[in-house]
This record gives sequence, structure tokens and C-alpha cells, in this order.
Amino acid sequence: MKKLFAKYSGDYAAIFRLGLPILVGQLGMIVVGFADNIMVGHYSTPALASASFVNNLFNVVIFCCVGFTYGLTPIVGALFARKRMSDIGATVRSALILNIVFAAVITLLMTVVYFNIHRLGQPAELLPIIRPYYLIYLAGIIPLSVFNVLAQWSYGIKDTRLPMWIILGSNIVNIVGNYLLIFGNAGCPELGLTGAGISTLIARLLCPAVIIGCFAFRRRNAVFRQGFAAARTTWSDIRKIWNISIPVSMQMTFESGSFTAAAIMTGWISAIDLAAFQIIVIVGTLGFCIYYSIGSAVTILVANEAGRCDNHAMRRVAWAGYHVMLTLMCISSAIFLIFGNSLMACFTDDSAVLAITSGLIIPLVIYQAGDATQINFAAALRGTAHVMPMLWIAFVSYVVFGIPATYLLGFPAGLGTFGIILSFSVSLFIAGALFLHYFLRSTKTKIKS
Repeated sequence: MKKLFAKYSGDYAAIFRLGLPILVGQLGMIVVGFADNIMVGHYSTPALASASFVNNLFNVVIFCCVGFTYGLTPIVGALFARKRMSDIGATVRSALILNIVFAAVITLLMTVVYFNIHRLGQPAELLPIIRPYYLIYLAGIIPLSVFNVLAQWSYGIKDTRLPMWIILGSNIVNIVGNYLLIFGNAGCPELGLTGAGISTLIARLLCPAVIIGCFAFRRRNAVFRQGFAAARTTWSDIRKIWNISIPVSMQMTFESGSFTAAAIMTGWISAIDLAAFQIIVIVGTLGFCIYYSIGSAVTILVANEAGRCDNHAMRRVAWAGYHVMLTLMCISSAIFLIFGNSLMACFTDDSAVLAITSGLIIPLVIYQAGDATQINFAAALRGTAHVMPMLWIAFVSYVVFGIPATYLLGFPAGLGTFGIILSFSVSLFIAGALFLHYFLRSTKTKIKS
């Protein structure tokens, strides 16, 4: 154990140094997610069920757009390791243009979905609640993409604190807005779920405004601004970012899409089951966001080593990240097992919903190991910039195996919502194994004869 710690101690320290601010930001987002769902859940069970449907439907879109911004991180990380600061500014310019266009196309596609939302088999009584919340959520896609482009730039130059503070500030705005607009406190109108949507939109507009201001006016960013202003965006620059961004985006789209398919299938059972599903998913984000934070640090450090062409160091960073990830996974699982029922009870007073959620803790815990594994090695593979395998790995894991497993365990096997949550383990463990295989393959050191 001492030898293991001695070997990886420097990497552990670097991962925590970069990952901790991201983790703080993610924990802030968890608090907002909890607050959102607690307030909505106590407002009414139909509002919670409607939030479950829309949030899970838009998770596909959010992860698609956020994943598309992730293509910037390995490029910026490698350039930062080579001290090519002006080129980083030029890359950010190209990435902003590409991501705004990409997010606009996604917004258009989701507008088409809106006009066909009644065809998705959800309870008819939820549609009047779903529709306004959906439109408000739709308006936040482009601002979210703009913020995440600049957040990935900040991560790539190892300034993980800036996005953290912005996220925390916006989270406070979101929670206060929820308190005022969901229940109609302090003289504000009582808007229910629509009020939660407006509050979230305000927070999502605030984030890009602040980070753009920091990029444009902070003295330390002058060298990046010079590269940004002097750059001429070319198709070559756009193509380079696209080639890394689209596989990562599709990987996250397929993953989140499998969860959205699960939410839709849960809605086929009942609104009560859909509300319980939403509670389990939001509690499960406690683990996901923790793993994601460490994964982001792994991507940055692997990208730095990729810029130095050091395959051995890339592997060392990835394994160090996995050690940290497994430790945090054990802590998350213990929290779910010990405090799970208490956490669930925060979201609703509906005894029928709570009766279902209490039986879903075991499958929630089971899929944590798969989630931690796939996040770590997907992050490591992303840092190498050899991301094309991520596209087919995600398709096979989440679409070919994951969605059928969800249907089979939920319905023919007769396990209902328990089987739907249990099915997440199938896709996550398959994805984790394949990401690990291709990361090791892409960092294989050639032995000279």
C-alpha cells in the first residue's frame, strides 16, 4: 500500500487540486437539483412527475451540447502544456462559433419534438404542466453551450476555480428564484413548475454573461484575448474541433438517451412510478457529479501528458484517478445505503411514491461502480484526443444493450421500475470495460527492438 501511494501520490495531489473546485461546483449543482425537486415535489406530485419527464428528455440535449464542448479540453490542455497561449485563444474563438451553431440546430430539433410531445405516451393530465416548462428549458440551450465552451477553456488552462465560483453564484440565484416563483413567496406570482423553469433560465443566462466578462476584462487573460481577436477562423480549425467534439457528444447523448428512454418507459407504468424514478435519478446525481469532477481532472492531466507525448504518464494519471474514483464510489454507496430513505423523504410526502423509492436503493447502489468506471476511463480516453472509438462504444453499450435491457427487465421480466433502474448497470459496466480497453490501446508504448 505504501509503494502504491508513493507511486501515485503526486497524481493524487494534482487530481484533487484540479478536481476539488469542479467538485465544489458540482456539489452546488446537486444542492440546486435537490432544492428544485424538493420544492416541486412538495408543490404537487403531478409537478414532480412532469419535471421528471422534461428533465430526463432534456438530459439528452444537455449532455449532447455539453459533451460537444468537451472536445475543447484536450486541445487546450495540450496547447497549454506546450505554452502556446495565443493558439488557445484562437481555438476558443473557433469553438464558440461551432458550438453556437451546434446548439442552435439542437434547439430547432427540440422545437419539433415539442409539437409532437403528445405522441410520447405520457399521462394526459401532465401535458398542460409539461408544455410551458419545456419551452422555458428550450430557451436555455444556447446560453448553456456558450458557458461550457469557456468553462472548458478555463479547465484546460488549469483554472478550475473560475467556473466553480460562477456556478455557485448562479446556484444561489436559482434556489432563491425557486423559493419566490414556485410557491409565490414575497409577493411573487405562484407559478409552480413553470416558476422553477424561469428560475433555472435566469441562472443559465447569468453564467455565460459572467464568464464572458472574465475572459474579456481580466488582465491575466490578455494573452488569450489577443489570440482570440487576431485569429481567422478556418475550416481546418473547425474540423479539428469537430472531429474531437462529435464522438464525445454522441457518447454522452447515447448515455443520457438511455436514461431518457428509461424515464419514458417508467411513464408507461404510472405517474407515481415516474415521480419515484425522478427522485432516484436526482439522488443518483450525487454520485455522478462527484465522479464527473474527478473525471474532468483526469482529462486535463492526461491531455497535458499527451502534449508531452508521455504514454506512461497518461496511464499513471488514469489509474490514479480510478483509485480516487473507487474510493468516492464507496462513500457514495454507503450514503445511499445508510441515508437513502431519509434522502428520498426530502422530496415528497406522498407515501405511494416513497413506497416505490425505498425499493430502488439497491439497484441505485449496484450501478455506482459501473458509473465510476465508465466516467474515469471515458475521461482518460478523451484526454488522449483519440476519441473516435467513444462513438461506437456508447452506441453498443447504451443503445444496443442498454435500452433493450431496460425494456426486458422492466416489462417481460415483470420487475417494473426496479428492473428499469437495475438495467443501468448493464450498459455502464459494458461501457466501462470498453473505454478501459481502448484507453490502454491508445496509450500502448511501442517497444523498440
